[in-house]
Amino acid sequence: MIRLGEMQTLTIAKKVEFGVYLTDGEQRAEDGRTRQRPEQTLPTAEKVLLPIRQVPQGAGIGDSVEVFIYRDSKDRLIATTVRPLITLGNVARLRVVQTGQIGAFLDWGLEKDLLLPFKEQKKRVKEGESCLVALYIDKSGRLCATMNVYRYLRQDSPYKKDDRVTGTVYEISDNFGAFIAVDDIYSGLIAKKELYGDVETGRSITARVTEVKADGRLNLSIREKAYLQIEKDAEKILEVIDSYDGALPFTDKASPETIKREMQMSKNEFKRAVGHLLKEKKIIIGERAIRKL
Repeated sequence: MIRLGEMQTLTIAKKVEFGVYLTDGEQRAEDGRTRQRPEQTLPTAEKVLLPIRQVPQGAGIGDSVEVFIYRDSKDRLIATTVRPLITLGNVARLRVVQTGQIGAFLDWGLEKDLLLPFKEQKKRVKEGESCLVALYIDKSGRLCATMNVYRYLRQDSPYKKDDRVTGTVYEISDNFGAFIAVDDIYSGLIAKKELYGDVETGRSITARVTEVKADGRLNLSIREKAYLQIEKDAEKILEVIDSYDGALPFTDKASPETIKREMQMSKNEFKRAVGHLLKEKKIIIGERAIRKL
């Protein structure tokens, strides 16, 4: 059958002045069964137009052509030999070329731009920016983009524990943390307890694989292993102390919320780094403040 949203090889069944009609090479009988026809002219219930400017030079009836199937501006099925930047069920980063009353329109490499409806946006996108989307068929049978890419991401990544990866933040959950599309292909998660710093939807980040789950999904962290991270955390504390003119107005007894807000680290990580600085005699801890020596 002719499949919307996919690259497929079809056969030229008929030539007309404005192009050729392609078929899947199967004739449908009254009982719904299909049978192959050896003739050059291939009558079938399913035909799709390939416009004349797209027809390969010298192609004739019976020849095979690899095409992508989508809908034109009049909502008719049409074929193109151009391979789009995204195909059905896959994920890609596409540029926003225009916004309108029903959503945004994305450049996917074809003449007709791809619609990203408002209801499929995780956040409102703007003209000129790029966003990570999947391609799906909506209830009316049209190809559309969605930023809800979770179920389209793959779980067969080549990565293992402690590998460094890059990916796109496509959703942030108050309950679970930040969902990441690693390489814009694979499914990953930064757990809520690991979520520090400037992480927001649409941003590209670098992270460390902390676990490859049984189903193939990746657990990630934007922090190093404890023995490596402690040096970076210590440097961060000294920088923040400097910003407070040499005296941090709270100690390691402060609330976890205060420490996370001011230092972008957990209370345990803060205490470890403070202990490291004390051991190196770079700070002193008072009753209400930490001072730099």
